[in-house]
Amino acid sequence: MKIAYDAQIFFEQAYGGVSRYFCEIASRISKFQGLQVSITAPMHINAYLGQLPLQIVSGFRLPGTDHLPLSVRGVGMLIGDLMLRALSPDIVHETYYFPYRFGPRRARRILTIHDMIHEKFASDFASTDRTARFKLMSAERADHIICVSESTRRDLIELLGINPDKISVIYHGYGLINDAVPNVGETALSFNEPFLLYVGNRGRYKNFSGLLKAYATSIKLQKCCKVVCFGGESFTPSELEGMEKLGLNGGRVVQISGNDQVLATLYNSAVALVYPSLYEGFGIPPLEAMSFDCPVICSKESSIPEVVGDAGAYFDPNDIENICDVIERTVGSDSQRNLLIAKGRERLKMFSWDRCARETADLYRKLT
Repeated sequence: MKIAYDAQIFFEQAYGGVSRYFCEIASRISKFQGLQVSITAPMHINAYLGQLPLQIVSGFRLPGTDHLPLSVRGVGMLIGDLMLRALSPDIVHETYYFPYRFGPRRARRILTIHDMIHEKFASDFASTDRTARFKLMSAERADHIICVSESTRRDLIELLGINPDKISVIYHGYGLINDAVPNVGETALSFNEPFLLYVGNRGRYKNFSGLLKAYATSIKLQKCCKVVCFGGESFTPSELEGMEKLGLNGGRVVQISGNDQVLATLYNSAVALVYPSLYEGFGIPPLEAMSFDCPVICSKESSIPEVVGDAGAYFDPNDIENICDVIERTVGSDSQRNLLIAKGRERLKMFSWDRCARETADLYRKLT
C-alpha cells in the first residue's frame, strides 16, 4: 500500500506540533511491512524532515528562511501536486486544510483535525483568516477524519456537523526531539530559586493572563517561586505593561526560548508545570512534564482531563482564586507533588508515538 503525505504543513512550519506529528508517525509507519510511505514536500522550510530517512522525503529544505513567500509556496504546491499524481498513492493523508485536493482523485483521503480553536475562538483571528472555512471544505471531502481527542471529536460534530461514522480518535504520543535529556550545567537556566513552568504561546485562549493574575494575588507564591515561560515570542510591550500593573516586577516572571534540551532541563528543574488553557485539542506539554517527573497543575477544560487523567491537580481556569488556591496547595505539599509524579508515570503508559502510528496504520488498511 502506498501512503503519501502532502506538502501543506511543511511549507507553513519550520517547527511546530502539527508537522512534528506527521514526522513522528510517518517515520514509524514506513517501517511497517507492506506500507510504502512518502512525504512530497518540494522546497519546504521544515526542520524535522531532515531527521527522517532520506527515502521517505521527496524535496529539500530552503536554507536561511522560516517563511515562504506566497509565490514560492504556490509553485511548491503545484509541484507537490504533480509529484503526488506521479506517485499514484492509495492514500493521501492531508497535512493541513486546503480548499482543493492534491494528488489523484482515486486515492482515499485522510485528514487529521487537531483542534477547533478557529471555530471556538474566532474573534482571536483576523477577519481574513480562512482556516475555519478551509477546514470545513477539507473535512467534507475527506473519506475519514482522525481527531486527536474525544473532546475534539465532539467539537467537530457539534460545530461542523460532520458525520460521526467517519471520525476516529487516535491520541498523540509525546517525547522531545532526539530524546533530549536535562543538562543541569546549562548556565542560562541557573535560577537561584524554585520556579513554576509555563510552556507554549500565550494567546488569549491559553489563559496566560489568568496565571499571572493568580500569581499576583498570592504573596506566598511570589515568595517561594518565580514563573518561567518557555517558548512563544519575547514578552510584548502590552504584556510587560500588564505585569507592571499587577505588581510583578523584579524579574519574578521571565521568558526563555531554546531547543528541546533547554525544555528538558526546565521540566527536570521546575516545581510544577502550570497549564491554564481554556481550550486544547490535545495538549502535549503535560505528558512531556510527566516524563521528567514534573508535577502537573492544570485547567479542567476541554481535552485536558482526558489526557492528564488522575495525574493532575485541577483548577477552574476562569476562577482566579481557585487557580491560586490549587497552585498554593500543590506547591506547598511534597506529598501531593510526589503523588502526582507517581500517577504521571502510570498515565504515560497510555500514550506513545508508536501506538499513534500503529493505530493510524490500522486505519489506513481498513480504508483500502
